[in-house]
Amino acid sequence: MTIHVEGLVAIAIFYLLILFVGIWAAWKNKHSGEAEGTDRSETIMVGGRDIGLFVGGFTMTATWVGGGYINGTAEYVYLPDYGLAWAQAPFGYALSLAVGGLFFAKPMRSRGYVTMLDPFQQMYGKRMGGLLFIPALMGEIFWSAAILSALGATLSVIVDINIKMSVVISALIAIFYTLVGGLYSVAYTDVVQLFCIFVGLWISVPFALTNPAVSDITVTAVKQVYQSPWRGSIHKNDTWVWIDNFCLLMLGGIPWQVYFQRVLSASSATYAQVLSFLAAFGCLVMAVPSVLIGAIGASTDWNQTSYGSIPPKDREQADMILPIVLQHLCPPFVSFFGLGAVSAAVMSSADSSILSASSMFARNIYQLAFRQSASDREIVWVMRITIFVFGGLATVMALVTGTVYGLWYLSSDLVYVIIFPQLLSVLFVKGTNTYGSVAAYLFGMFLRIGGGEPYLQLPPFIYYPGWTTEMRKHHITGEMEEVVIQKFPFKTVSMVASFLANVAFSYLAKYLFESGKLSHKYDFLDAVVSKHSGEIMDKTTLVTRGNNIGLSEMAPVKPRLSVTLAAAFTRRDTLPAEMVEEEEEESSPDSSHHDDKLRM
Repeated sequence: MTIHVEGLVAIAIFYLLILFVGIWAAWKNKHSGEAEGTDRSETIMVGGRDIGLFVGGFTMTATWVGGGYINGTAEYVYLPDYGLAWAQAPFGYALSLAVGGLFFAKPMRSRGYVTMLDPFQQMYGKRMGGLLFIPALMGEIFWSAAILSALGATLSVIVDINIKMSVVISALIAIFYTLVGGLYSVAYTDVVQLFCIFVGLWISVPFALTNPAVSDITVTAVKQVYQSPWRGSIHKNDTWVWIDNFCLLMLGGIPWQVYFQRVLSASSATYAQVLSFLAAFGCLVMAVPSVLIGAIGASTDWNQTSYGSIPPKDREQADMILPIVLQHLCPPFVSFFGLGAVSAAVMSSADSSILSASSMFARNIYQLAFRQSASDREIVWVMRITIFVFGGLATVMALVTGTVYGLWYLSSDLVYVIIFPQLLSVLFVKGTNTYGSVAAYLFGMFLRIGGGEPYLQLPPFIYYPGWTTEMRKHHITGEMEEVVIQKFPFKTVSMVASFLANVAFSYLAKYLFESGKLSHKYDFLDAVVSKHSGEIMDKTTLVTRGNNIGLSEMAPVKPRLSVTLAAAFTRRDTLPAEMVEEEEEESSPDSSHHDDKLRM
């Protein structure tokens, strides 16, 4: 294969477009939030909390719609053993955004949080917030590494160039404009990203459909022509696995900083909900061309194409079916446009995860846990350094780690099993405390890791009901090996067990300490009988009509400064000292009277 000049030109144009938009967004909003006195670090994390419907709708959709989403959807529709029935991402993530908008966007935005970890540190303390940061960070880094790895595979279909060099350049561009503009650059490049995907794929679909080598996809959906029907089916013994995976996408897609950074950047709590619903619809719309391309791949006689007689599934290239269809079934100018757009979209997908990881580290770990007196300028520099470090880490993993997808699978499971039940508890359950949170963390991690992970060659030590063994080819060595397959929905069961453990152990600890059965001196986590416990138990209330986060209330929420978050935090040890001082100075009779008026 020789270097295709047209392909390189197409990629360069799209990359320069993404870079230009990212830098323009940073320049356009460089003074955003200054008039309201918002900290620069908070502006980088959540913008000026003034993201409107148009940009917000695009960037919320881009939470999950990116290179991995469109490539993965096409792959599952194409694979003979799966088909459309197993392409769960479009409906799973659409429902995830809808559920997030219905139940989670309102309380998170109304309380003026800056990151997803804020409510955990408010309720459970800075140490527990640090523990919950671990699976959240793993998820963001491994996701970035996985999509950068997919980018290398996509580029290998377009041009015969150095794949490692292309991945490094792509990562550097994404890191650069994220460093410069923060969330504003991420949001505005998301608009270009989705536009590129939509236009690039829809231009390509008609040409691929009318290629002489492609049979009628309405026929191949239900009848075997070149392979099994692409509609797919769910066997009876796989039903629970299908349900488990669907719940993982629908509920496990909520507790991610990439989602909540969009929620928290919305101009009001109402907008945060509306953006989630718009994005749910956007997820479905953006999946349509990918489904069609997967169906086209399953309906193609590859012997009539420039690809060759052996189909992609037999060459272990099913994961690249989308770029292969664009390359071999479309005219050159169409394929280069489509592939260039997809490559730019994959690159742009990495930026929000890198920003999310650095935001959580700078605020919840560095500032609230270690350097409570850190200045705003210091936090900004910590964010810039960690954006570069986390971006570099994801790039290295994409290049040298053959198990990056397995690490992503396991870490996303841990986000679902550990963080989601904790988020449920901290927002909607009265009286949970740090003891319950620790127990839930350990329960969830033990039950999930106990089920094993075949992709990582991690053997199970818990054999759930219905387990079986299969012979599979290892994705790196190519050797056949026997792996244990769990047919039981153990991921969802682990999540439910984690949630129940949080509630049960929280109330058990509360009962033991408050009844005197355990001495107060053993409350080493300061979670029940400490001087803060009364505040904590009172603040941890259910969402009711009397609460300011009732779902029936649709009043817009004004941007809240970082110092006002001190009023919401009940654990003063998690706050910078100057915040606490400012809050105490502002708690005068006049300000209290003013607050009463606002509540009325």
